[in-house]
Amino acid sequence: MDEHTLLGDLSRFPLLEAMFGRRSRRFGVGMTIPDGPLAYVSEHPPLPLTDLERTLLVVCGAGVSGWHLGMEHTANGASDVGCNYPVRLTGRVAASAAGIETTELIVSDDSGTFITRFRDLDPARLRAMQSASDLGELVARVGDNSVRLADRRIDLPAAAPHISAHNLWNANRPGTTLFIPIVDMTQQVLDFVAIFLAGGVIPWDPIRNRPCGDLDRFVRSGLLDERKRMSIVDIEQYVLATGAVELGLICQNIVLMLQAMGLGGWMYTGINPPSVLGAFATDGIPGLGFRFTRNADWTAPNPVGLDGVFEGLCPPYYSDMRAAVARFVELKFGPEGTYDPARPGPFLDNAQVKAAIERYSPEFIDALGEVAQ
Repeated sequence: MDEHTLLGDLSRFPLLEAMFGRRSRRFGVGMTIPDGPLAYVSEHPPLPLTDLERTLLVVCGAGVSGWHLGMEHTANGASDVGCNYPVRLTGRVAASAAGIETTELIVSDDSGTFITRFRDLDPARLRAMQSASDLGELVARVGDNSVRLADRRIDLPAAAPHISAHNLWNANRPGTTLFIPIVDMTQQVLDFVAIFLAGGVIPWDPIRNRPCGDLDRFVRSGLLDERKRMSIVDIEQYVLATGAVELGLICQNIVLMLQAMGLGGWMYTGINPPSVLGAFATDGIPGLGFRFTRNADWTAPNPVGLDGVFEGLCPPYYSDMRAAVARFVELKFGPEGTYDPARPGPFLDNAQVKAAIERYSPEFIDALGEVAQ
Protein backbone atom coordinates (compact mmCIF):
# COMPACT_ATOMS: atom_id res chain seq x y z
CA MET A 1 0.00 0.00 0.00
CA ASP A 2 1.45 3.39 -0.97
CA GLU A 3 1.67 6.14 1.63
CA HIS A 4 -1.10 8.30 0.17
CA THR A 5 -3.54 5.38 0.21
CA LEU A 6 -2.49 4.63 3.79
CA LEU A 7 -3.11 8.21 4.91
CA GLY A 8 -6.43 8.26 3.10
CA ASP A 9 -7.56 5.07 4.81
CA LEU A 10 -6.50 6.44 8.19
CA SER A 11 -8.28 9.75 7.66
CA ARG A 12 -11.51 7.94 6.81
CA PHE A 13 -11.43 5.46 9.70
CA PRO A 14 -14.56 6.10 11.81
CA LEU A 15 -13.91 7.58 15.25
CA LEU A 16 -16.80 5.66 16.78
CA GLU A 17 -15.42 2.41 15.38
CA ALA A 18 -12.05 3.17 16.96
CA MET A 19 -13.68 4.02 20.30
CA PHE A 20 -16.05 1.07 20.53
CA GLY A 21 -13.61 -1.36 18.96
CA ARG A 22 -10.82 -0.45 21.36
CA ARG A 23 -9.53 -3.43 23.28
CA SER A 24 -6.33 -4.35 25.09
CA ARG A 25 -4.62 -6.65 22.61
CA ARG A 26 -1.70 -7.97 24.63
CA PHE A 27 -0.53 -10.94 22.59
CA GLY A 28 1.85 -10.09 19.77
CA VAL A 29 3.53 -12.22 17.14
CA GLY A 30 6.59 -13.91 18.57
CA MET A 31 5.14 -14.06 22.10
CA THR A 32 4.38 -16.99 24.38
CA ILE A 33 1.74 -17.36 27.07
CA PRO A 34 3.65 -19.83 29.24
CA ASP A 35 0.84 -21.62 31.05
CA GLY A 36 -2.78 -21.49 32.16
CA PRO A 37 -5.96 -22.06 30.14
CA LEU A 38 -4.83 -19.58 27.46
CA ALA A 39 -1.30 -21.00 27.05
CA TYR A 40 -0.10 -20.45 23.51
CA VAL A 41 3.11 -20.12 21.49
CA SER A 42 3.18 -17.81 18.48
CA GLU A 43 4.11 -19.47 15.22
CA HIS A 44 5.72 -16.29 13.88
CA PRO A 45 8.84 -14.28 14.74
CA PRO A 46 8.50 -10.87 16.43
CA LEU A 47 7.41 -8.12 14.03
CA PRO A 48 8.49 -4.59 15.04
CA LEU A 49 6.78 -1.42 13.90
CA THR A 50 8.04 0.26 10.77
CA ASP A 51 9.50 3.76 11.00
CA LEU A 52 6.31 5.13 9.48
CA GLU A 53 4.02 3.27 11.89
CA ARG A 54 6.05 4.44 14.88
CA THR A 55 6.08 8.04 13.64
CA LEU A 56 2.32 8.12 13.09
CA LEU A 57 1.74 6.86 16.62
CA VAL A 58 4.12 9.48 18.02
CA VAL A 59 2.50 12.32 16.08
CA CYS A 60 -1.05 11.25 16.90
CA GLY A 61 -0.19 10.52 20.52
CA ALA A 62 1.71 13.64 21.53
CA GLY A 63 2.26 15.68 18.38
CA VAL A 64 1.95 19.37 17.63
CA SER A 65 -1.25 20.63 16.02
CA GLY A 66 -0.61 24.34 15.55
CA TRP A 67 -1.44 27.10 18.04
CA HIS A 68 -4.02 27.09 20.79
CA LEU A 69 -5.87 30.23 21.84
CA GLY A 70 -4.82 30.41 25.46
CA MET A 71 -7.30 31.15 28.24
CA GLU A 72 -9.81 33.71 27.06
CA HIS A 73 -10.76 35.17 30.44
CA THR A 74 -10.35 35.01 34.21
CA ALA A 75 -12.15 36.94 36.93
CA ASN A 76 -8.82 37.38 38.74
CA GLY A 77 -6.85 40.52 37.95
CA ALA A 78 -7.78 43.80 36.34
CA SER A 79 -10.52 43.92 33.72
CA ASP A 80 -8.28 45.39 31.03
CA VAL A 81 -5.65 42.63 31.02
CA GLY A 82 -5.66 39.10 29.64
CA CYS A 83 -5.34 35.75 31.39
CA ASN A 84 -1.73 34.62 31.87
CA TYR A 85 -2.30 30.99 32.90
CA PRO A 86 -0.88 29.13 29.85
CA VAL A 87 2.85 28.52 29.83
CA ARG A 88 2.83 27.79 26.10
CA LEU A 89 0.56 28.53 23.14
CA THR A 90 1.74 25.52 21.14
CA GLY A 91 -1.28 23.35 20.39
CA ARG A 92 -0.94 19.63 21.04
CA VAL A 93 -3.13 16.70 20.04
CA ALA A 94 -3.70 15.90 23.74
CA ALA A 95 -5.29 18.51 26.00
CA SER A 96 -3.23 20.12 28.75
CA ALA A 97 -4.60 21.75 31.90
CA ALA A 98 -4.36 25.56 31.71
CA GLY A 99 -2.31 25.26 28.52
CA ILE A 100 0.84 24.39 30.46
CA GLU A 101 1.92 21.84 27.81
CA THR A 102 4.97 20.23 29.43
CA THR A 103 4.67 16.67 28.11
CA GLU A 104 7.02 14.74 25.87
CA LEU A 105 6.93 11.14 24.65
CA ILE A 106 9.68 8.56 25.17
CA VAL A 107 9.76 5.71 22.65
CA SER A 108 11.80 2.54 23.06
CA ASP A 109 12.12 -0.49 20.79
CA ASP A 110 14.79 -2.75 19.31
CA SER A 111 16.16 0.11 17.19
CA GLY A 112 16.81 2.40 20.16
CA THR A 113 15.28 4.81 22.65
CA PHE A 114 14.46 8.47 22.02
CA ILE A 115 12.45 11.35 23.46
CA THR A 116 10.49 13.95 21.51
CA ARG A 117 11.28 17.67 21.76
CA PHE A 118 7.86 19.07 20.88
CA ARG A 119 6.86 21.26 23.81
CA ASP A 120 9.21 24.17 23.06
CA LEU A 121 9.24 24.13 19.27
CA ASP A 122 10.14 27.56 17.95
CA PRO A 123 7.75 29.02 15.35
CA ALA A 124 9.95 28.03 12.39
CA ARG A 125 10.10 24.39 13.49
CA LEU A 126 6.39 24.47 14.27
CA ARG A 127 5.63 25.59 10.73
CA ALA A 128 7.98 22.92 9.34
CA MET A 129 6.17 20.19 11.28
CA GLN A 130 2.81 21.40 9.99
CA SER A 131 3.96 21.74 6.38
CA ALA A 132 5.44 18.24 5.95
CA SER A 133 4.26 17.40 2.44
CA ASP A 134 4.55 13.61 2.57
CA LEU A 135 5.00 10.80 5.06
CA GLY A 136 8.72 10.52 4.41
CA GLU A 137 9.15 14.17 5.30
CA LEU A 138 6.98 13.71 8.39
CA VAL A 139 9.23 10.88 9.60
CA ALA A 140 12.25 13.13 9.07
CA ARG A 141 10.63 16.05 10.91
CA VAL A 142 9.84 13.90 13.93
CA GLY A 143 13.43 12.66 13.90
CA ASP A 144 14.71 16.24 13.73
CA ASN A 145 12.69 17.07 16.84
CA SER A 146 13.73 14.06 18.89
CA VAL A 147 16.81 13.15 20.91
CA ARG A 148 18.24 9.64 20.84
CA LEU A 149 18.88 8.42 24.37
CA ALA A 150 20.25 4.96 23.56
CA ASP A 151 20.91 2.66 20.61
CA ARG A 152 18.82 -0.13 22.08
CA ARG A 153 15.58 -0.61 23.96
CA ILE A 154 15.42 0.13 27.66
CA ASP A 155 16.85 -2.84 29.56
CA LEU A 156 14.85 -3.95 32.59
CA PRO A 157 14.93 -7.33 34.34
CA ALA A 158 11.78 -9.38 33.83
CA ALA A 159 11.23 -9.55 37.57
CA ALA A 160 9.65 -7.64 40.44
CA PRO A 161 9.72 -4.79 41.30
CA HIS A 162 10.66 -3.73 37.77
CA ILE A 163 7.85 -5.49 35.90
CA SER A 164 4.57 -6.72 37.39
CA ALA A 165 3.86 -10.44 37.52
CA HIS A 166 1.04 -10.22 34.98
CA ASN A 167 3.30 -8.47 32.46
CA LEU A 168 6.45 -10.58 32.71
CA TRP A 169 5.47 -12.56 29.62
CA ASN A 170 4.78 -9.63 27.27
CA ALA A 171 6.19 -6.31 28.55
CA ASN A 172 9.19 -4.85 26.72
CA ARG A 173 9.68 -8.03 24.68
CA PRO A 174 11.57 -8.20 21.36
CA GLY A 175 9.53 -6.66 18.57
CA THR A 176 7.43 -4.52 20.90
CA THR A 177 7.50 -0.74 21.25
CA LEU A 178 7.11 1.16 24.51
CA PHE A 179 5.47 4.58 24.35
CA ILE A 180 6.10 6.37 27.65
CA PRO A 181 4.56 9.84 28.08
CA ILE A 182 6.29 12.06 30.61
CA VAL A 183 5.21 15.33 32.23
CA ASP A 184 7.27 18.03 33.96
CA MET A 185 5.53 18.39 37.31
CA THR A 186 7.72 21.31 38.40
CA GLN A 187 6.19 23.57 35.76
CA GLN A 188 2.73 22.21 36.55
CA VAL A 189 3.10 22.98 40.26
CA LEU A 190 4.57 26.45 39.75
CA ASP A 191 1.84 27.45 37.33
CA PHE A 192 -1.01 26.25 39.51
CA VAL A 193 0.49 27.80 42.64
CA ALA A 194 0.70 31.05 40.67
CA ILE A 195 -2.95 30.67 39.66
CA PHE A 196 -4.00 30.18 43.29
CA LEU A 197 -1.83 33.06 44.51
CA ALA A 198 -3.47 35.32 41.93
CA GLY A 199 -6.76 34.59 43.69
CA GLY A 200 -5.31 35.62 47.04
CA VAL A 201 -4.98 32.03 48.30
CA ILE A 202 -2.39 31.19 50.96
CA PRO A 203 -0.83 27.74 50.41
CA TRP A 204 -0.95 26.08 53.82
CA ASP A 205 1.22 23.34 55.30
CA PRO A 206 -1.24 21.15 57.27
CA ILE A 207 1.52 19.09 58.90
CA ARG A 208 3.28 22.09 60.45
CA ASN A 209 0.06 24.13 60.59
CA ARG A 210 1.58 27.22 59.02
CA PRO A 211 1.82 28.98 55.66
CA CYS A 212 4.21 27.63 53.04
CA GLY A 213 6.85 30.29 53.57
CA ASP A 214 6.95 33.66 55.29
CA LEU A 215 3.88 35.20 53.69
CA ASP A 216 2.89 37.81 56.29
CA ARG A 217 4.15 40.73 54.21
CA PHE A 218 2.02 39.64 51.27
CA VAL A 219 -1.05 39.47 53.51
CA ARG A 220 -0.32 42.96 54.83
CA SER A 221 0.03 44.32 51.30
CA GLY A 222 -3.28 42.78 50.25
CA LEU A 223 -1.78 40.41 47.67
CA LEU A 224 -2.93 37.41 49.73
CA ASP A 225 -6.06 37.02 51.84
CA GLU A 226 -5.60 35.46 55.28
CA ARG A 227 -9.18 34.16 55.06
CA LYS A 228 -8.24 32.03 52.04
CA ARG A 229 -6.17 28.98 52.86
CA MET A 230 -5.59 25.89 50.77
CA SER A 231 -3.66 22.85 51.90
CA ILE A 232 -0.47 22.31 49.92
CA VAL A 233 -1.40 18.61 49.98
CA ASP A 234 -4.63 19.41 48.15
CA ILE A 235 -2.77 21.63 45.69
CA GLU A 236 -0.24 18.90 44.96
CA GLN A 237 -2.94 16.26 44.54
CA TYR A 238 -4.84 18.59 42.22
CA VAL A 239 -1.75 19.19 40.12
CA LEU A 240 -0.85 15.50 40.10
CA ALA A 241 -4.31 14.72 38.76
CA THR A 242 -3.95 17.25 35.93
CA GLY A 243 -0.63 15.73 34.91
CA ALA A 244 -1.95 12.17 35.09
CA VAL A 245 -4.96 13.06 32.95
CA GLU A 246 -2.69 14.55 30.29
CA LEU A 247 -0.57 11.40 30.17
CA GLY A 248 -3.71 9.28 29.96
CA LEU A 249 -4.99 11.33 27.03
CA ILE A 250 -1.73 10.73 25.15
CA CYS A 251 -2.07 6.99 25.76
CA GLN A 252 -5.71 7.02 24.67
CA ASN A 253 -4.75 8.80 21.46
CA ILE A 254 -2.21 6.09 20.74
CA VAL A 255 -4.57 3.17 21.38
CA LEU A 256 -7.25 4.76 19.18
CA MET A 257 -4.66 5.14 16.45
CA LEU A 258 -3.73 1.48 16.90
CA GLN A 259 -7.33 0.64 16.04
CA ALA A 260 -7.23 2.70 12.86
CA MET A 261 -3.90 1.16 11.82
CA GLY A 262 -4.91 -2.43 12.58
CA LEU A 263 -2.20 -2.88 15.20
CA GLY A 264 -2.27 -4.58 18.58
CA GLY A 265 -1.26 -3.02 21.86
CA TRP A 266 -2.59 -1.84 25.18
CA MET A 267 -2.33 0.84 27.84
CA TYR A 268 -0.78 -0.35 31.07
CA THR A 269 1.26 0.54 34.16
CA GLY A 270 2.87 -2.85 34.70
CA ILE A 271 6.39 -1.47 34.33
CA ASN A 272 7.70 0.29 37.44
CA PRO A 273 8.20 4.01 36.60
CA PRO A 274 11.19 4.49 38.97
CA SER A 275 12.89 1.50 37.31
CA VAL A 276 12.25 2.98 33.87
CA LEU A 277 13.65 6.37 34.85
CA GLY A 278 16.75 4.95 36.54
CA ALA A 279 16.14 4.73 40.28
CA PHE A 280 17.99 1.39 40.40
CA ALA A 281 21.10 2.55 38.54
CA THR A 282 23.34 1.68 41.51
CA ASP A 283 22.08 -1.90 41.16
CA GLY A 284 23.23 -2.04 37.55
CA ILE A 285 19.82 -1.17 36.07
CA PRO A 286 20.39 2.25 34.46
CA GLY A 287 16.92 2.75 33.02
CA LEU A 288 16.74 6.02 31.12
CA GLY A 289 19.43 7.69 33.21
CA PHE A 290 17.32 10.30 34.98
CA ARG A 291 18.77 12.17 37.93
CA PHE A 292 17.19 11.56 41.34
CA THR A 293 17.30 13.35 44.66
CA ARG A 294 17.19 11.23 47.78
CA ASN A 295 16.36 11.73 51.43
CA ALA A 296 16.51 9.23 54.26
CA ASP A 297 13.03 10.29 55.36
CA TRP A 298 11.47 9.55 51.97
CA THR A 299 10.00 6.20 51.00
CA ALA A 300 11.29 6.59 47.42
CA PRO A 301 13.77 8.79 45.52
CA ASN A 302 12.43 11.75 43.56
CA PRO A 303 13.21 12.06 39.82
CA VAL A 304 14.11 15.64 38.90
CA GLY A 305 15.20 15.40 35.27
CA LEU A 306 17.37 14.03 32.51
CA ASP A 307 20.48 16.17 32.21
CA GLY A 308 20.46 18.38 29.12
CA VAL A 309 17.24 16.85 27.81
CA PHE A 310 14.33 17.13 30.25
CA GLU A 311 15.37 19.15 33.28
CA GLY A 312 12.95 20.14 36.02
CA LEU A 313 12.65 23.69 37.33
CA CYS A 314 14.34 22.78 40.60
CA PRO A 315 17.78 22.07 42.08
CA PRO A 316 20.29 20.81 41.02
CA TYR A 317 19.45 22.45 37.68
CA TYR A 318 18.92 25.77 39.49
CA SER A 319 20.69 27.07 42.57
CA ASP A 320 17.42 27.25 44.50
CA MET A 321 13.69 27.51 43.86
CA ARG A 322 13.80 31.29 43.57
CA ALA A 323 16.11 30.88 40.60
CA ALA A 324 13.76 28.24 39.20
CA VAL A 325 10.84 30.65 39.58
CA ALA A 326 12.82 33.31 37.72
CA ARG A 327 13.23 30.87 34.82
CA PHE A 328 9.53 30.00 34.95
CA VAL A 329 8.63 33.69 34.70
CA GLU A 330 11.06 34.08 31.81
CA LEU A 331 9.37 31.23 29.93
CA LYS A 332 6.19 33.25 29.97
CA PHE A 333 7.23 36.88 29.85
CA GLY A 334 10.91 37.07 28.94
CA PRO A 335 12.45 37.70 25.51
CA GLU A 336 11.23 34.96 23.15
CA GLY A 337 8.81 33.91 25.88
CA THR A 338 5.21 32.91 25.27
CA TYR A 339 3.86 36.44 25.73
CA ASP A 340 6.68 38.32 24.02
CA PRO A 341 4.77 40.60 21.58
CA ALA A 342 7.50 40.06 18.99
CA ARG A 343 6.96 36.30 18.92
CA PRO A 344 4.39 34.72 16.55
CA GLY A 345 1.19 33.29 17.92
CA PRO A 346 -2.45 32.45 17.18
CA PHE A 347 -4.03 35.90 17.29
CA LEU A 348 -4.89 38.26 14.45
CA ASP A 349 -2.89 40.94 16.25
CA ASN A 350 -0.34 38.99 18.27
CA ALA A 351 1.58 42.03 19.45
CA GLN A 352 -1.51 43.76 20.80
CA VAL A 353 -3.02 40.72 22.51
CA LYS A 354 0.25 39.50 24.01
CA ALA A 355 1.15 42.96 25.28
CA ALA A 356 -2.19 43.05 27.10
CA ILE A 357 -1.63 39.76 28.96
CA GLU A 358 -1.20 40.41 32.69
CA ARG A 359 2.43 40.32 33.82
CA TYR A 360 3.55 39.12 37.23
CA SER A 361 4.51 42.05 39.45
CA PRO A 362 7.83 41.98 41.33
CA GLU A 363 5.87 41.41 44.54
CA PHE A 364 3.99 38.50 42.98
CA ILE A 365 7.24 36.90 41.79
CA ASP A 366 8.64 37.35 45.30
CA ALA A 367 5.58 35.60 46.77
CA LEU A 368 5.79 32.72 44.28
CA GLY A 369 9.49 32.32 45.05
CA GLU A 370 8.81 32.35 48.80
CA VAL A 371 6.21 29.58 48.50
CA ALA A 372 8.36 27.51 46.15
CA GLN A 373 11.49 27.85 48.27
